[in-house]
Amino acid sequence: MPPGKVLQPVLKMKVDELFLCWLSESSTQAMLQDCLQRIKMPGGLEGVGGDAGQPGPPFAAPALACRPRGLDSSGAPSPSPVSTALPLGAASSARSGPPVRGPRRSAGTRVVQTRKEQPLPPAASLSIPTFYFPRGRPQDAVNVDAIIAKIERTFAQFPHERATMGDMGRVAKACGCPLYWKGPLFCGAGGERTGSVSVHKFVAMWRKMLQSCHDDAAKFVHLLVSPGGNSLAQEDFIPFLQDVVNTHPGLAFLKEASEFHSRYITTVIQRIFYTVNRSWSGRITCAELRRSTFLQNVALLEDEVDINQLTEFFSYEHFYVIYCKFWELDTDHDLFIDAQDLARHNDHAISTKMIERIFSGAVTRGKKVQKEGKISYADFVWFLISEEDKKTPTSIEYWFRCMDLDGDGVLSMFELEYFYEEQCRRLDSMAIEALPFEDCLCQMLDLVKPQSEGRITLHDLKRCKLASVFFDTFFNIEKYLDHEQREQISLFRESESEGPELSDWERYAAEEYDILVAEEAMGEPWEDG
Repeated sequence: MPPGKVLQPVLKMKVDELFLCWLSESSTQAMLQDCLQRIKMPGGLEGVGGDAGQPGPPFAAPALACRPRGLDSSGAPSPSPVSTALPLGAASSARSGPPVRGPRRSAGTRVVQTRKEQPLPPAASLSIPTFYFPRGRPQDAVNVDAIIAKIERTFAQFPHERATMGDMGRVAKACGCPLYWKGPLFCGAGGERTGSVSVHKFVAMWRKMLQSCHDDAAKFVHLLVSPGGNSLAQEDFIPFLQDVVNTHPGLAFLKEASEFHSRYITTVIQRIFYTVNRSWSGRITCAELRRSTFLQNVALLEDEVDINQLTEFFSYEHFYVIYCKFWELDTDHDLFIDAQDLARHNDHAISTKMIERIFSGAVTRGKKVQKEGKISYADFVWFLISEEDKKTPTSIEYWFRCMDLDGDGVLSMFELEYFYEEQCRRLDSMAIEALPFEDCLCQMLDLVKPQSEGRITLHDLKRCKLASVFFDTFFNIEKYLDHEQREQISLFRESESEGPELSDWERYAAEEYDILVAEEAMGEPWEDG
C-alpha cells in the first residue's frame, strides 16, 4: 500500500457478501420455498399462524434475517452459528408476545393478493364518430346508378359513343357539373392523349370519382391534380384555363392573338393562388379550395357573357392593366425586371429599402431572384395587387413579410425606424418637414393598438382596419402624403363602409384601364398618319 493512504471500508461489498452468505443457507432456501408455496395457495398467507386472526412469525422474523451469521442482536459474536439461522414459520411459535411488524407485512400481502386475483376490468372503449372528411362528407342521397345512366344516354348521342372536347359540355351537364368543368373532365378521363373519350372509360372514371370524392372541391382537385398528388400546383390549372380562353364568348377577340394566351393564363393563375392559397405553400389543397369562392366564379363563367364582370379572377381588363404596367417597366421585354426597373413603378414612390426586401426572396419564388436579382411577371402580379390594395389578408401578409427583417413574426421598433429613416430623407429632399420618429411611432401604435406593448404582430395588423395607412407611412411616399392630406375620420368612414362597393384594387384597375384606353385612342390617329 502506498505510504500515507488511509484504508476505507467498502460497505456495499461487505453487505453483498453477508447477504450471499445468508442466502446460501439451506434453512433460508427452505423458508423461501415455503413462503412461495403459501403465496401461490388460494388462501394466500391469511390465517397462517398460531391463533386465528394473528399473523404467523414468518414475516416478523426478517429483522433477524438481516443480521449476518455469527452476530447476535447486540452485534457481538454469537457462540454458535446454528442459533442465528432464520427459523421456518410454524403454527406454534416459541416467541412470546405479539409480533411487532406482522400487521404491516400482512397488509402488504393482501395488496399483492388483490392485484393478482382481482384485476381491474378493462376500460370501455368509446365509439367516436368520424369528424374529418378530407374529400367531403359522404351523402346518402346520391343515386350513382341514375347518374351513370344519364351519362350513358348522353354518350349514346355521339358517334361510336366517343366524346370529343367539343362534346364535353353536354357530358358535364349530365354529370351535374358547371359547363366549364368540361376541360377538367376531358383531361381527367385521358382525352388529351387520344383526342376523345369512350363511354366505358368515362363511366369508370366518374363512378370512381363519386365513390371517393363527395363534394365539388374534392372532385375538382381530383380532376386537375397530377398523378400521385393530392394538391394543385400552378401548372395543373393550364388545361382548364386554356379551354376558358378558347371557348368563352367574352374572350373571343383573344383567339387570334395566341401570343397573349399564356400571359392571360399566367395572370389568372397568380390571382387564383393569391386569393386561394392562404398557406403560401405554392399548392392549393381541397380545404383551401373549399373555403374560397373560386368554384362559384367558375360556375358564373357559364352565365356571365362579359368576363370583365368576374373581377376576382378572370377579368380581361385587370389582366390588361397588370400586363401594361409590367411592359412599361420591362424595357428589354424578356418578361423579367430587376430592382432598378421596379423602382420606377409609380414614379419611384416605393422606398429603396422596400425594393431591396422584395428582391430578397421574402415574398418571391424561384431561383432567378437569388441568382440574377430579377423577378418574373408572375411575381409582379403579386406585387402590383398588394401595392394597390393593402386591405386584403394576402396583401397584409405580403408587406408584413417584407418589413419583418429578422423573420421573428413581430415588427420591432428597430425595424419600423429602419424603414422610416428613408422616408424622412425623401421628405427633406422635397422640402417637407418630416415628423420625428417618436411622434410617428406614437401615431402608429394608436392606429394599430397592438396587444403587446412595443410589438406589432400580423394579427394586430389584420385586426386593424387601417393597415394600408400603416404600411404607406413606412415605405410609400406618395400614398403617405395623400393620407396626411386626408382626415383620419374620412379614412375610418371609408374603412367601415359596408355594401358592394369596389375594393381598392378594383377601383385602381378600372381607373387605369380607362386611362390606357384613352391613351391608345389618342395614339391611333398619329399611327394612321
